[in-house]
Amino acid sequence: MRGDRLLIEPHHREAAETLATRLKPRWLSRPSPLVVAIAGESGSGKSELTAALADALRGHDVSSLIIQQDDYFVYPPKTNDRKRRSDIAWVGPQEVRLYLLDAHLAQLAKGADSVDKPLVFYDEDRIGEETLRPQGADILIAEGTYTSLLVSVDVRVFIDRTVRETRTARIERAREAQDAFLERVLAIEHEVISTHRDLADYLITSDYSVEELVPES
Repeated sequence: MRGDRLLIEPHHREAAETLATRLKPRWLSRPSPLVVAIAGESGSGKSELTAALADALRGHDVSSLIIQQDDYFVYPPKTNDRKRRSDIAWVGPQEVRLYLLDAHLAQLAKGADSVDKPLVFYDEDRIGEETLRPQGADILIAEGTYTSLLVSVDVRVFIDRTVRETRTARIERAREAQDAFLERVLAIEHEVISTHRDLADYLITSDYSVEELVPES
């Protein structure tokens, strides 16, 4: 999404390096790109961790391509906010064309040279289009609140930070007015997204430690 601000800090870099070290062997064992989803609540640091992970992977001679869920919203940001305020039931995964993001990830993982994807221009409140070319990327990274729900994903990373813990980051990012309505939206998102924790392969804890989750046998 054009117009987004990133505040990458040392804890993002440290977690990203740990993830890069653990993901590289998984990519090396595959004939096709590894698809990784990074999910979590608003302000949890998804975009920052994703950018830091791309840098860390580069240091391991692994190339990556980032695809942001925010570009796949049905409506551009300000219009979406008006839609939410007129109908609070609109808040949730239905706001996002996850099916299209899933399709694009599947195409790229199967070797497509390019996909034409939506591109959100935040300040202009519009959705355009861009051609995305993987150029031999080893790892595809899908970043966004609901990306744990994607089917075309090999590894799911979940940032386990709550609405209260992310308040400072949301204020610093200054993308949305911090009003009572936003708190309602975040509470609804929390109820949905917190259940995705159990889908994760890797958990980023509140202090940004990385835990690998072992599925129950």
